[in-house]
Amino acid sequence: QVQLVESGGGLVQAGGSLRLSCAASGSIFSINIMDWYRQVPGNQRELVAKITSGGSTNYADTAKGRFTISRDNAKNTVYLQMNSLKPDDTAVYLCHGIGRESVWARYRDYWGQGTQVTVSS
Repeated sequence: QVQLVESGGGLVQAGGSLRLSCAASGSIFSINIMDWYRQVPGNQRELVAKITSGGSTNYADTAKGRFTISRDNAKNTVYLQMNSLKPDDTAVYLCHGIGRESVWARYRDYWGQGTQVTVSS
C-alpha cells in the first residue's frame, strides 16, 4: 500500500505564507501525478495545483501567482508554497497522487488525510 502524509498546515494571518509537504511512503513503484486539493465543509473538493513526474504544473486561477507546487521525485514528496494568503484560502488541504505499486499493477488514486490551513483576517 501507499500512504500520503501531509504536514505544514496551521494558522496564519492574511498576507502570510505557509509551506505544505506531502510525503508518499510504502510500496511505491511510481507516482506520476501529485496534486493538492482543498475542501471547505459543505463545498466540493477543489483542485489547487498539479504537478507531473516531469515537472509540468497546472494551477487553479485562485492559486496562480501566489502558490507554487514542486516535488522531489527521489523523496516522493510534493510541496505547496503558499504566499499572500487570504481568509478565502482557509480549508483542509489534501494531497493526492496517481501511481502504481509495481510495473504490473494498475494505476490507483491515493489520498492523504489532509492538513488544516486557517487564514485570519
